[in-house]
Amino acid sequence: MKTARILVVLTLCLAACGGSKKKPVAAPTTNVIVPAAASKMISGVEFAKSPSGRDRAVALMREAITIDPKLWEAHYNLGILLAQSGDLAEAEPSLERAAQLAPGAEEIATALGQVRRRRGENRKAADGLQVFVEQHPDAKEARALYVVALRDSGQIDAAIAQARDALRRKAGDATALAELALSELAKGERDSAELLVKEALASNKESAIAHRTAGLIALAKGDDAAAFASFVKASHLDPKDTTARLNIGTVLLRAGVYGKAEEQFRAVLKDAREDADASIGLAAALRGQGDKDHTAKWNEAQKILEGVLARDPHNVGAEFNLAILLADFLKKPGDAKPLFQRFLADAPADHPARAEADRQAKAIGTK
Repeated sequence: MKTARILVVLTLCLAACGGSKKKPVAAPTTNVIVPAAASKMISGVEFAKSPSGRDRAVALMREAITIDPKLWEAHYNLGILLAQSGDLAEAEPSLERAAQLAPGAEEIATALGQVRRRRGENRKAADGLQVFVEQHPDAKEARALYVVALRDSGQIDAAIAQARDALRRKAGDATALAELALSELAKGERDSAELLVKEALASNKESAIAHRTAGLIALAKGDDAAAFASFVKASHLDPKDTTARLNIGTVLLRAGVYGKAEEQFRAVLKDAREDADASIGLAAALRGQGDKDHTAKWNEAQKILEGVLARDPHNVGAEFNLAILLADFLKKPGDAKPLFQRFLADAPADHPARAEADRQAKAIGTK
């Protein structure tokens, strides 16, 4: 029995591109499905609507794939569910298989790129998106994410070229202007970045990405108040923009408003339970609220950072923050020293925390 092809997919809401919803730009690679597999998948989508149904939804997607290994929607949905729960290592191969089965679907290409970026695989994300963009030059969101991946992998000139190409295809596009602004900022061209983001906001004052970019530029200038206002605006325009919430939390941390910062990071973790950046931010906010007579916040922060390192043993942010927590707050220098040493082995040569980590490691060694 042949059944008409259906499309029932979940949406991945991550930092890049503001978490906007996307639709495939090309048809699936097959015209028929196995009804039993489709039934399992549809049931999985229904269970996924409830946080308590996430595990059952994952199981149903796996059953659907077992019945019909070519059902790309099930592979895609499984990848989305795993990514939303923080299981990025399992999400990536599921999305890779979906991309193989439906190579023209922009939704899959961007979701896979987002997962790779969250895993720290920015160059791999860029390489995959390059192939898709070359085959689908008008794929706006894939190109925007490609620019982000290029920039975050240090390929700044290539990022600028891609952003300019997007502008040639659609003059005045706010997203492309914002991404070009961030690329110019990455090169140290702050004045150019400011002009570009003003142009982006003039083009679309309701662009969450443009407001978020304005906030990042303000943050680079040291204007925390302007940055905070821009991030709040971005968050209101796109409530699923987790990057805006992360940045709001960061500004609040810098201002020492730890309780409010905690609220922002917990809001991110409600949707992305194992997001490393939000977890590290939350640990810093908790650390700021504890004291030597009330260590419950510090103990919770320690548990959170240990959880990040259990999932990603070379996360330099978690290594450094846990080492500082142990050395300066919980007064456990013996436990902190190997973490400082791990950080120094893992961190880039130009990491701003290297000097402090080296100082602390040497100081602990002399005690």
